[in-house]
Amino acid sequence: MTETRRRGAELENAILEVAWAELIERGYSGLSFEAVAERAQTSKPVLYRRWPTKDALMLAAISHRGIMRPSAPPETGSLRGDMIAVLTSANWMADGVAGLFSSVLSSYFAETGVSPAQLRATVFGDGPTGMQKIVQRAVDRGELPPGVLPPRVVSLPIDLFRHELLMTLDEVPEATVIDIVDTVFMPLVAAYVDRAAAATPPLVG
Repeated sequence: MTETRRRGAELENAILEVAWAELIERGYSGLSFEAVAERAQTSKPVLYRRWPTKDALMLAAISHRGIMRPSAPPETGSLRGDMIAVLTSANWMADGVAGLFSSVLSSYFAETGVSPAQLRATVFGDGPTGMQKIVQRAVDRGELPPGVLPPRVVSLPIDLFRHELLMTLDEVPEATVIDIVDTVFMPLVAAYVDRAAAATPPLVG
């Protein structure tokens, strides 16, 4: 095999694109250094120097393609508007995450015991999520009191969105996005805000 003369970022990008293609076509169990090296027109030692295990190569390919990475939350000026905007924009995942999690990574989860949540944390760390950033914006605007929403409620919109995505393996319709926000999320927000207000003792002048 003749190794194509590429170096640095160009070589890594080419390898990770090939690794992603192999992952999609063959799944984690079928991913191999031999196939990636052959298809990328490089050598196995080149791969092993960068990614010593198949697990490391897979994680690098996923991170390279941006799968599971939330986009920067849109700013519309309201909590409801931000939630609808970010869920609508998350439909880009229909071409990646749905298929990836429904079949491609099933063998990875089975072989390693790693959960989807643990995989996401490994690839992207433990920083604030898009949902947390949107809620914090609402707090900063004075739209919400600080600390009023529990973590489960904060993550609920994207959790419901992902459920729809994985059940249909298709884009989530706009009507469903609005239903998630208006029928489930915003009433819960209002209930927690009311509960917090009721628990706050009145000011005595």
